[in-house]
Amino acid sequence: MLTIRREEPDDADAVARVHVHGWQAGYAGFMPDEVLARLNVAAWAQRRRAVGTADPEHPFTTLLGEADGLVVGFTTFGPYRRNQDRDDLDPAVGEVLALYVEPAFWGDGTAAALFAAARAGLGERGWTDYRLWVLADNVRARRFCERAGLSPDGEQATYQVPLAGGRGPVGLVELRYAGRLDG
Repeated sequence: MLTIRREEPDDADAVARVHVHGWQAGYAGFMPDEVLARLNVAAWAQRRRAVGTADPEHPFTTLLGEADGLVVGFTTFGPYRRNQDRDDLDPAVGEVLALYVEPAFWGDGTAAALFAAARAGLGERGWTDYRLWVLADNVRARRFCERAGLSPDGEQATYQVPLAGGRGPVGLVELRYAGRLDG
């Protein structure tokens, strides 16, 4: 049975594990293999701790999905980041920044439950409009968004993926999806 709860400081390692596994499985085939291979759970967990994602005063909220005491997914939501800048927030619009699930739990309703919890959290904060960014090549995530009632709104960005060895980054196209909480 899935339970959903707010992230706590001691959850950084578990959330980072889900995040890394989600990237490795979900982005395989369009994210450079070398990038996926070098992902490091400990480094991502330390970054979460440094950013303070579990702090109740943080502008973004992370909710965890647990099955039998194991963190199997998470979602992060809050105010919309103008130009995807965490320091330039639009208080009029909400955003789902992340939704990742352990690949073994794909298709079992975990993602849908976490997304519903994020939408509820956005609504509790007073937002009716919300957005999220999806890599254009991530067909699975795009189908999920469309089934959830979101639509691409025409905005695009390029996510710069750094490569090793002094090589320039690879640019991956992101599409912005938009939805309404009352519709």
